[in-house]
Amino acid sequence: MDTALIIDLLKITFPALIVAGTVYYLIQQYLEKDQQRRLIELRLENAKTVLPIRLQAYERITLLLERITPNNLLVRLSSAGQTATEYHRLLVQEIRAEYEHNLSQQLYMSPEAWTQVRQAKENVLTMINKAYQTLPNQQQARGTELAKRVLETLIADEIDPTTPALNAVKREAAGLF
Repeated sequence: MDTALIIDLLKITFPALIVAGTVYYLIQQYLEKDQQRRLIELRLENAKTVLPIRLQAYERITLLLERITPNNLLVRLSSAGQTATEYHRLLVQEIRAEYEHNLSQQLYMSPEAWTQVRQAKENVLTMINKAYQTLPNQQQARGTELAKRVLETLIADEIDPTTPALNAVKREAAGLF
């Protein structure tokens, strides 16, 4: 009789264990999928918040690069009535101020794109400094002579020093969509 009782007990417990195991597995699967769904929803919500901020950062960096482009910089900052030394100082200060004003935007960009932006700033400063150094009699030269020398250098190089950075920023911004 003991064996018959054990067999009857197994007939009851074995299916109950199978059902319990199946229920446990299904609940685990459901909870896992629910967690994945919530994670996706959280990411989407974050994207809705972060995407506009990142786009604004790319816009600001594009504006920075356009503002420090030698052509635009020379038009915006008039050299009339200034010596070459004063104008050189003004150009360098303006470039550095623009760059410092937008330093925080690097948080929203890849390190590679930010390196391109920083390199563009350095290239423009180098171009202006070289143009200033090539002026004969720098202390008595006029600001218009420096502007002319910068434009000549720009034409001789055939490429704007900010173009590679601007292209990198555009590519990265386009990758957001």
